[in-house]
Amino acid sequence: MTIPTRFRAFRIHGDDGQGGYRSGLETLSLDELNPGEVVVKAAYSSVNYKDALAGTGQGKILRSFPLVGGIDVAGHVVASTDPRFKEGDAVLVTGSGLSETRDGGYAEYARLDARWVIPLPAGLTLREAMILGTAGFTAALGLLRMTDNRQTPDLGPLAVTGATGGVGSLAIAIFRKAGYEVHAISGKADQADYLRALGAHNVLGREALSTTRPMDTARFGGGLDNVGGPMLAALLAHTAPYGNVASCGLAASAELHATVMPFIIRGVSLLGVASAGTARDIRDEVWRRLANDWKPDNLDAICTREATLDELPDVFGRMLAGGALGRTVVRITPAN
Repeated sequence: MTIPTRFRAFRIHGDDGQGGYRSGLETLSLDELNPGEVVVKAAYSSVNYKDALAGTGQGKILRSFPLVGGIDVAGHVVASTDPRFKEGDAVLVTGSGLSETRDGGYAEYARLDARWVIPLPAGLTLREAMILGTAGFTAALGLLRMTDNRQTPDLGPLAVTGATGGVGSLAIAIFRKAGYEVHAISGKADQADYLRALGAHNVLGREALSTTRPMDTARFGGGLDNVGGPMLAALLAHTAPYGNVASCGLAASAELHATVMPFIIRGVSLLGVASAGTARDIRDEVWRRLANDWKPDNLDAICTREATLDELPDVFGRMLAGGALGRTVVRITPAN
């Protein structure tokens, strides 16, 4: 396939002496992208909280400038110097330095490091892979970490904080598919029907995790926390003996003021979930599960918006203002 000499990309700059931090659509050539063994014609990307921070400059995400934004991408290989990939292969990449140390997925073409390119698993379309994206990968990685540490449905329901966001929405659906009762915790009471449709057995307000006691009634077998701060401390206090809490976000606070009581009296485990640097063998296993026994039945319901590259600034603004619901997929406009 012939690669156009110029194509569109959403690029982020941070050169203080030449206009400061700014981002927007530009036309680039392949030679302006980071080196890589695999060139992909992008079909879809997605919007994660990290993308919104990077695209607006409200978070220090990029480690070098300029870079194409977008930590996720899925599409078809158009050129490869790695024998594992050939023209026409459907592939995806999430995290792995995209929009952090190398050019990301918000472009009509992406040049990628072959080490992190995942063949699209049977059972997923490119669009479904990006509805999942980093958000779904993070939720599933949290569940994998919990189950590796002996989490079972018998320990009790799993709580999901920040339930209406991308990670939270997908966590509800993935955990339910894996056989767990899920309790969604959200400050958006008007979205209770949405959360129940995803598989939440119960929808609780934020006050459900407002305790300041070092230990409280064991209400949950464990959970996934997207929020941090007091809610994470309260979730630990409400977790049953030998349950697991996976921490993957800091939407409310990066701080954690807690005691060791849940750990040394109930044997509760606090597990970190760092999706961007996940080892390749674990990455492959997570995607295998997402394409099979953990694949949500309601991905289309979780995808509440499909945007174009032109619409990214509006999507970022809404997300950072707390107006996001579910997942936004980015449909990459084909190059002319």
